[in-house]
Amino acid sequence: MVDHCAFGWILSALFAFVIALSFFLAPRRNRRVEGTHSTPRSDCLRSSSTTNGECRSIDGDADVIIVGAGVAGSALAHTLGKDGRRVHVIERDLTEPDRIVGELLQPGGYLKLIELGLQDCVEEIDAQKVYGYALFKDGKNTRLSYPLENFHSDVSGRSFHNGRFIQRMREKAASLPNVRLEQGTVTSLLEEKGTIKGVQYKSKNGEVKTAYAPLTIVCDGCFSNLRRSLCNPMVDVPSCFVGLVLENCQLPFANHGHVVLGDPSPILFYPISSTEIRCLVDVPGQKVPSISNGEMEKYLKTVVAPQVPREIHDAFVAAIEKGNIRTMPNRSMPAAPQPTPGALLMGDAFNMRHPLTGGGMTVALSDIVVLRNLLKPLKDLNDAPTLCKYLESFYTLRKPVASTINTLAGALYKVFCASPDQARKEMRQACFDYLSLGGIFSNGPVSLLSGLNPRPLSLVLHFFAVAIYGVGRLLLPFPSPKGIWIGARLIYSASGIIFPIIKAEGVRQMFFPATVPAYYRSPPVFKPMP
Repeated sequence: MVDHCAFGWILSALFAFVIALSFFLAPRRNRRVEGTHSTPRSDCLRSSSTTNGECRSIDGDADVIIVGAGVAGSALAHTLGKDGRRVHVIERDLTEPDRIVGELLQPGGYLKLIELGLQDCVEEIDAQKVYGYALFKDGKNTRLSYPLENFHSDVSGRSFHNGRFIQRMREKAASLPNVRLEQGTVTSLLEEKGTIKGVQYKSKNGEVKTAYAPLTIVCDGCFSNLRRSLCNPMVDVPSCFVGLVLENCQLPFANHGHVVLGDPSPILFYPISSTEIRCLVDVPGQKVPSISNGEMEKYLKTVVAPQVPREIHDAFVAAIEKGNIRTMPNRSMPAAPQPTPGALLMGDAFNMRHPLTGGGMTVALSDIVVLRNLLKPLKDLNDAPTLCKYLESFYTLRKPVASTINTLAGALYKVFCASPDQARKEMRQACFDYLSLGGIFSNGPVSLLSGLNPRPLSLVLHFFAVAIYGVGRLLLPFPSPKGIWIGARLIYSASGIIFPIIKAEGVRQMFFPATVPAYYRSPPVFKPMP
């Protein structure tokens, strides 16, 4: 085994150059779009009483219709409502969701929550602070802490029951007098001469209704039935999660997410309350062992359990025997918008990545901040074609955060999965050992994963530094033909992992956003309505 320190001085010099280069290439904005808060109009404040705690009704039409009240829809409704917009939210089911994903908010996402004034939504739901990750491989482990030294002591990741978090955000949105939250199923978008005018939906009691607004924002989640008319969806399902809840046990590293580099793929553990640990077992492919005939229980006990850290092994087996086993397909979909006047896609309906890194909510909340800043200077939204052209800048401005988290999620998943290929095995081991070096070698990747440093260039350089580190291990102390051959295949394999993801994200928008004309688009001056 080659001494890790043999590469330390080389990599330190490399990263001094990397940091300088990334700052030099970081785009500089020539304009600001924060604007000022628009004054709520008097008709936005007239409301009737709340019905069954579900909604507030508003006199007059809405400025914005939001389809879906999950994390993205609820946060967006509160944000736009707070800026004085009249918002009508239509959600299929307003009861508390019960999901096995969307339970970990990275520190970068928590900072966006603060920016949106929604940080109290993680209070009173028994949310747990998360300070980093612990990696386990072949009996060894390493702890990776979030680089939070320059932030307030309250800043950290948060993990919780997804449904509790969403209900808190729905309550926060519904508390605004100009936000109407209604239960109903949107069946179609209403289009007139190429412009979306509103939606058709079935109310809670089955009545078919229509709603109109200058802007319709679709946030109806990963199973969206409306996205096809607003984007070119290319959904991939690389794996499925099998979810369990472990009770009354302690993780080896308190307040940390745990990732076991298992065979055939990763196993995740993180707290979701003071007494519960979520376990997510990744199963490659679109099919999982049957729960009903006992195949799943056998798979978990014989294949997965032996790889679980001993501190939580008994609790893991007890959770299997309890029988509350659930599954969820892991979807990945690059953003491929088709700008449409009068409508916009957001959240998982618009863009998905493998949930291994827990970055979905961070991307959604970051997108909401970008959209809020774009809409703030606008007095009204009635000129749909002009508004559509202006909002094309949204797709470029979101890229630093979104593309960094998306690329990292896809690349890490492929690296962390077991493979019979020797080059892939070496890449996996190199990644574990590289992160174990500590210092910039762990802080850099973890700051990318946490959403604290959304720099695509830094991500690519760290990724190939891992590959070069792996090649170095193969060539020292003396190169051999076999080592050279495996090293070449390792570099080739690494390129085959990351370059297709970058291509799907868009090279120009990802690395050179300042060259995209929409990046500099100024707020339009709308003509008064006749």
